[in-house]
Amino acid sequence: MNTPCIWYFADPMCSWCWGFSPVIEAVREAYHERLKIALVLGGLHPGETAPLTAQAREDRLHHWHQVHERSGQSFRFDHALPDGFIYDTEPASRAVVTAGGLDPGNIFAMFKAIQSAFYAEGRDVTQSAMLAELAAGLGIDAAMFLHAFDSDATRAKTQAHFAQSRKAGVRGFPTLILQRGDRLDRLTDGWQPLDAVQAELDRLLLRPD
Repeated sequence: MNTPCIWYFADPMCSWCWGFSPVIEAVREAYHERLKIALVLGGLHPGETAPLTAQAREDRLHHWHQVHERSGQSFRFDHALPDGFIYDTEPASRAVVTAGGLDPGNIFAMFKAIQSAFYAEGRDVTQSAMLAELAAGLGIDAAMFLHAFDSDATRAKTQAHFAQSRKAGVRGFPTLILQRGDRLDRLTDGWQPLDAVQAELDRLLLRPD
């Protein structure tokens, strides 16, 4: 029998995914012997070129406050999203793909490092130098990281993640889809507390194929 797999569709610059971080960590810890969990970079705003407008900044910070209130996750609100900030999520997603390509064991660690740097510390994770610094913090050689990060192969792999998300019909993040053989069950759409995720996951795992 094939091992069940949870496909975790998320973006490192998605605030609700940051709010969901403790939940997915708890699920990975509790269910690691029963199923696999695979991260798919969803592509929130890849390739964005225009700076945030004042209204867009206000809207995003409103969401951040909502996430903070519901999840308890830390945010640095002071000086967040400064004038001229371009909310291009492709580099951060590509950095996660890069780290995973160099060592599959680093994919979730890099994802969380970027989330924490962006939301809790207010660092600009759209910049390659910052992403290389975060990778170095995980023990990845910075020069090796940047070489892989800038490669056509890594860019293509990142686009393949985005395509997989679209093909799965994912419209928002975070989303969890449980796969057992050919059967796909939507586990969550958007942020959910741990008890709700576990209850639904246990129900689906007990259901016959």
